[in-house]
Amino acid sequence: MGNDPEAADNRWLREAMENRVPAIYFLGGSPGRYQAILPVFIAGWDAKALKAKVAFGLPGHVQAGLPENAVERRYALREVKQRLHQASFRQAVITAYNGRCALSGLPGALLLDAAHIVEDKDERLGQPIVPNGLPLSKIHHAAFDAHLIGIDPDYRIHVSDRLLVQHDGPMLEALKKLSGGKLLAPTRARDMPDRDRLAQRFERFKAAA
Repeated sequence: MGNDPEAADNRWLREAMENRVPAIYFLGGSPGRYQAILPVFIAGWDAKALKAKVAFGLPGHVQAGLPENAVERRYALREVKQRLHQASFRQAVITAYNGRCALSGLPGALLLDAAHIVEDKDERLGQPIVPNGLPLSKIHHAAFDAHLIGIDPDYRIHVSDRLLVQHDGPMLEALKKLSGGKLLAPTRARDMPDRDRLAQRFERFKAAA
């Protein structure tokens, strides 16, 4: 930080590394919004470049310092990548749609999930980027994941016959009324859901019908 390796912040980083003191990493999701990731450790300090290397600890291993072996380190790295992606992905997707469900228009960011169009285990199309995400309320997310609701590459909403033939109260009727509607568009055109990803997911919806 700054240009002086002996500045207070830089001394703190060095001392935290030497003493294996756990720290907190604040991940910025959007302007003024952060998620605390902990514990983290300063695993390296370059006084010339004024750069610190951050390592992420495992739950319950705060007192033990850095993960001891390669398996633990790989596990910690996988866990923190997942947590970082989840936090930033959710914030970016919900912000892109002004805090509204892309299916129902329901407002309220606290009520929304960021649903992947293509699951993140797909190395080609599963990246945590806004065009691979949809802000959905809990019930709509569950229906989407169960392939009870599908979205075609032209952004039209489809409801499975498995739901359409049922009659069981207002919540179900609200889901059924989505059939034939159009997806709520994000504010920016570049954040629109990717058509190739929608096409891949829609094939799974049709296969599950």
